[in-house]
Amino acid sequence: MSQQPSDPRHAPPITPAAMSLPRRDSRDTTRGLYLPSATAATGPQGQQAPELAQRYELLERLGVSTVASEDFDELACDMATRAGFLYGFVNLFLEEQTFVGLHQPPADSGYVIVGRTMSRDHGWCPEVMARRKALPLHDVHASPRFSGNHVVDAVGIRSYFGAPLIHDSGTVLGTVCVIDPEKRPLSQARRLRDIVINAGAQVMDHITRAPVR
Repeated sequence: MSQQPSDPRHAPPITPAAMSLPRRDSRDTTRGLYLPSATAATGPQGQQAPELAQRYELLERLGVSTVASEDFDELACDMATRAGFLYGFVNLFLEEQTFVGLHQPPADSGYVIVGRTMSRDHGWCPEVMARRKALPLHDVHASPRFSGNHVVDAVGIRSYFGAPLIHDSGTVLGTVCVIDPEKRPLSQARRLRDIVINAGAQVMDHITRAPVR
């Protein structure tokens, strides 16, 4: 948590307050937190090309933009607020994880300010994509399988709840998720899981109501 890479291209970050998350890395202010990519695809013909091309084709046919959306930002905010989490995401799995919907603390809060993209192999959303069902982690350190994660090491997240975005055709477009630096009681896990599942249904309803091309 205390390690924060620096970049001479930008001014040094303000000394972080004594909080669970560090302030934003100053390496790249347009993308937010720097999470280096190891296996990200270079396009529809790169790694996972068939699945990626299928997502692009479906999103284009549905008329869904792959850039940030106020509607998706509002859905991410509502989901995070109902869960009581600092961060909420509507995440399309493209060449990178692409946060078309994002809710996070204010820029001067002392918490990490994330950007709109992250490597495809970081975080817990890749697991949600693979299992095609919700992943409730009330405390990521409670499971060795999920505790050794770049997001844990670099950001200090302790709780994660995510659900997949599955189209009627069977195509998994991405995920919705909430994350927080504080772990949650196990007794809250079902309620929080249901919040993200319901949010995922709202996102898919919004997507399928988009004008079909």
